Amino acid sequence: MNLNNNKFKPGLYCVATPIGNMGDISFRAIKILQNSDLILCEDTRVTKKILQKFEINKKLVSNHKFNENKNLAKVIEILKKNKIVSLVSDAGTPTISDPGRILIKECEKNEIEVFPIPGASALSAAISISGFSDNFYFCGFLPEKQNQIKKLFNKLLSLESSIVFFISPNKLEKRIDDIKEFFLKRDIIICREITKYHEEYIRTPVKELSNINFSRKGEITVVISETKKEKFSYKELNESDKKKVKILIKKMSIKDIVKKVSENREISKKLIYKYCLEIKNEN
Repeated sequence: MNLNNNKFKPGLYCVATPIGNMGDISFRAIKILQNSDLILCEDTRVTKKILQKFEINKKLVSNHKFNENKNLAKVIEILKKNKIVSLVSDAGTPTISDPGRILIKECEKNEIEVFPIPGASALSAAISISGFSDNFYFCGFLPEKQNQIKKLFNKLLSLESSIVFFISPNKLEKRIDDIKEFFLKRDIIICREITKYHEEYIRTPVKELSNINFSRKGEITVVISETKKEKFSYKELNESDKKKVKILIKKMSIKDIVKKVSENREISKKLIYKYCLEIKNEN
């Protein structure tokens, strides 16, 4: 495939890099890195390995959470000269639990265009194989302190969505009891070292989380399922339902009453029908 047909506008490019398997880099990512005047990265040693793999020789500047404010004015000055600057993280899609948002906001202030070069993401990869709701809440890395985690989990209880977060294996082991405390009736998938040689995916009900074994090496993305809807089985109608039937029986057909009373509820239609007949016979 010819990679030299694409032309890139000046601006900042957020370039996704592999999260493990080098084969996951896109053709566009390679092309934009080849055409960059400057590449901002978290760790130059990590990014240099990627560039060497694809025979790219470009200037690298370290840009992490401890120096991104210091770099800001210089990078904006370069971008104002209609240059191409690429922003990458050590792995995956930039700015998702990684540095870069400060620079993007500054570009917006200075009317400098920002473009995404999509690709690998541990977040989307984990959600895609979870089998859980694709309506999800992403927490990033969990807070360090237990009381902060409990406060976060308590807020998340009200959301009818999947929950995703990043965590190290050792920290996950310490947080098992907290996860069970808040999400006991849900399912969970633990994704370790996604796309790498020793990748591992463990599915289990949260209530059995203490019984599983997983390696204490690598990086983990956790997905907790949405709330399970419990099905209720009624052996008899409650008093409110009975009262409603008695009112409706005077002006509606039994078929319509069954539909009305069972609407948006897990209740046996046969039970409603039977009670309607009882009321009819009494009359």
